[in-house]
Amino acid sequence: MRPSPSRDARRKLLSVAAISAALLAGMTTTVAAQPSTEAVRVTPAAPAAAAPAERLIVGYKSGAPEAKSNKAADADARAKGEKAGEDLDFQRRLGTGAALVDLGAELKKADVADVIAQYQADPQVAYVVPDRLNKPQADPNDTEYAKQWDLFESTAGMRVPGAWSTSTGSGVTVAVIDTGYVTHSDVAANIVGGYDFISDTAVSVDGDGRDSNPADPGDWYATDECGAGTGSSSSSWHGTHVAGTIAAVTNNSKGVAGIAYNAKISPLRVLGKCGGYDSDIIDAITWASGGSVSGVPANTNVAKVINMSLGGSGACTSATQSAINAAVNRGTTVVVAAGNDNDNASKYSPASCSNVITVAATGRTGSRASYSNYGSIVDIAAPGGEMSTGTANGILSTLNSGTKTPSSESYAYYQGTSMATPHIVGLVALMKSANPSLTPAQIESAIKTNARALPGTCSGGCGAGLADATKTVQAVASSGGSTGGTTFSNTTALSIPDASSAVESSIAVSGRSGNAPSALQVGVDITHTYRGDLVIDLVAPDGSTYRLKSSSGSDSADNVSATYTVDASSETANGTWKLRVQDVAAQDTGTLNSWKLTF
Repeated sequence: MRPSPSRDARRKLLSVAAISAALLAGMTTTVAAQPSTEAVRVTPAAPAAAAPAERLIVGYKSGAPEAKSNKAADADARAKGEKAGEDLDFQRRLGTGAALVDLGAELKKADVADVIAQYQADPQVAYVVPDRLNKPQADPNDTEYAKQWDLFESTAGMRVPGAWSTSTGSGVTVAVIDTGYVTHSDVAANIVGGYDFISDTAVSVDGDGRDSNPADPGDWYATDECGAGTGSSSSSWHGTHVAGTIAAVTNNSKGVAGIAYNAKISPLRVLGKCGGYDSDIIDAITWASGGSVSGVPANTNVAKVINMSLGGSGACTSATQSAINAAVNRGTTVVVAAGNDNDNASKYSPASCSNVITVAATGRTGSRASYSNYGSIVDIAAPGGEMSTGTANGILSTLNSGTKTPSSESYAYYQGTSMATPHIVGLVALMKSANPSLTPAQIESAIKTNARALPGTCSGGCGAGLADATKTVQAVASSGGSTGGTTFSNTTALSIPDASSAVESSIAVSGRSGNAPSALQVGVDITHTYRGDLVIDLVAPDGSTYRLKSSSGSDSADNVSATYTVDASSETANGTWKLRVQDVAAQDTGTLNSWKLTF
């Protein structure tokens, strides 16, 4: 291979379109068109300059000397370049055996055609194709996606599409503590079991108190029904709008795209007619994060992140703070709205609580929305919409057309810090999916560290700036949270039955050579209200077991969040490894949230 020290300095990129045109000009083969039985989305071609190429990939027939010898391939490139009057250079051999040939500098379309013609005329050449420059193509085919400026616009969007090549939220459950959920086909596939926590029937308006059905019957109220001067309101279907922003089904050729579109939503109903009580919200926070609530069955869909697009006047109470602290200690991130009163968020709850991510709202220009609360307790800003400048400048998501009770599904623009909050919650789901070991503190820090300066202005303070999904997800994914080895994980939640037989979760390990290391790292994340009840074993592919944790009647603490070191040097690395968990005593239940092996 000939060195060309000055080649990079004088490089002129040629478009794939130009090379493809030259290739097509030399083709004589005809292909009969076949009808397709599969729906295919065609993306409009980019301008020629947007897809640069510098090289050709040349496949030689198996009997040709150039197919095996780098020296022969280099000589062939030189010879063909000389015939075309150009300076070609063999670069390297691909894994398929094809040769990578540099096109040289200052080539024009006609020059490219001459070079390609030389290769196509050679009977020893099986094919010649451009070495195309590929980029992630994550734009979904949802019919209303073009209206979701909040996800993709360069000025004030949250730069979500660039994160999708790294994470889509798989394995993460999000609890939406709100008005419940009204059936919508653009979200339904991502809904898992939730709960109705409204205990007061005057608020619930569904005829009963707490139950396992979080369906939203509507939260409309008549004039001054909620107090003098409150006026009247149609049903908001607020929780469904929030759910769609987080995890609407995506690439389904309809409606909107969700930020973490492979995450699951657990709807928890706490808001009904005229609002909802702290007591119900506190129980919902506790249950969502894996804690026990009297009279409520154990949660089998423990959330990694909680969305609370709600609030009231007054500072955070010790009762609410206690519930939030316990949730965070269980490993659940809590994200809350700053409030919509154009006031200091410190005057409102849960915005003023500690251990939460408090979110302000920005409009389409990147300035703080006129209604958004602000202040030193705000952690981050996200798109919430500013519809005073036009309806389309709001946040489009899933809704229902019913003014009182449910009717047909629909989509609508809303604005508010309630809309900004699910943007951050969706981002947290992407982060947690990309790196399950992240703690709530690490998540908050990463969001702030990777935020970009607010494109507009924010009088009063909007935290670290405008959240940047792409930068944040890429940062936490590359950090890995491991000890530097290769990590395999299982993030599918598994219920641990009370005083019953053991349950097992598996991880398939492949691509390793030889035996496992003498210091195999086993990371375990379990939510449980009395961890002393638990016995935990690692099961190797050949069935050998390694005790990670024994039961203890004196260990009454909650949860298991630990990394165990196992000498597994006698075990073959590749194969199916299992984590076996058994609750050996009565009265407490839990969930295996995730576990991982780091080789």
